[in-house]
Amino acid sequence: MGILEDWGWDARWAEAFGGDAAQGHFPARLIEEQRGLFQIISEQGVKSARTPGNMRHKAADRAGLPAVGDWVSAEAVPNEKVVLIRRILPRRTKLSRKAAGETMEEQVIAANLDTVLVMTALNADFNARRLERFLTVSRESGAEPVLILNKLDACAEPDPFLAEARQAAGDAAVVAVSAKTGAGLDALSAWIKPGRTVGLIGSSGVGKSTLVNRLAGNQDLKTAETRRSDERGRHTTTHRQLFILPGGGILLDTPGMREMQFWDAEQGLKKTFDDIEALAPSCRFKDCVHGSEPGCAVKAAIEAGALAAERLASWAKLKHESEHEASRREAPAATEKQKWKTIHKAARKRIKEKRK
Repeated sequence: MGILEDWGWDARWAEAFGGDAAQGHFPARLIEEQRGLFQIISEQGVKSARTPGNMRHKAADRAGLPAVGDWVSAEAVPNEKVVLIRRILPRRTKLSRKAAGETMEEQVIAANLDTVLVMTALNADFNARRLERFLTVSRESGAEPVLILNKLDACAEPDPFLAEARQAAGDAAVVAVSAKTGAGLDALSAWIKPGRTVGLIGSSGVGKSTLVNRLAGNQDLKTAETRRSDERGRHTTTHRQLFILPGGGILLDTPGMREMQFWDAEQGLKKTFDDIEALAPSCRFKDCVHGSEPGCAVKAAIEAGALAAERLASWAKLKHESEHEASRREAPAATEKQKWKTIHKAARKRIKEKRK
């Protein structure tokens, strides 16, 4: 097996690469990004890479630029150590969110993940509503979500957390582990396999870096204790990066994310709240919003104790947010304005780089 196969290359990627080799290009995977600077892996090993100006010009927003996990067509430049990324191969999955701030722009967290491990901790920072948000984004990506409950070693009574997590997770697997002691980690072998790419996301302080260290069999990543006041953590991972694990799986580590705003979440919401979606057809009115309408099957399930009222409230909140962001995103004027803003920003960046 060659280097590319270790990183997930297969016949489908070879077909997508097509005739690029005839143009002097070679396939590579983007394994690290730090402030617009890329590291790619190919049969020639790890190399630094950059995007050419025409790629930045054509990109309507950041989603059109390379992201960690992307497979790309790259070209070596004579007398330069940095190679050029000429084309992004069509993504199979795309984990993305709305970029921070008021700007309507998509931020691709990672591409081509097979599984997303949504990680939280069995402590005071546990929040089922936040998990529903993370699971929605994960499902929207097209990858399989798995919910990881960490710090089992420090939790005297995990059962209440597990029950609440299973309700939030729906059909997604829920695994309780201790990254510190290694308890429960054997279960992750169902998803961490040779050639498969697994992404790890969650808030700061849930133990992501500790888990990566444990899976990688080393202590290369910095870890930090949580704040005792509220058991929330401090950021220890500063950028996104892919790792090859000893067993052959490919793992993406990400910085802690307290905020996960929706970009496109319609299908993800339906899958995360499949219990509500399953009840909705039984409502008396087709356009029932599960509020005060008579004959609402969802409200009846809450009254019967089959559905938590908090879950319905979460569904209503996230659905409203998703629809609001969709209306903003689809506004033609806003889209065109953002396109030119991105182009001008890229131009200013190139001028700044030339001055250096």
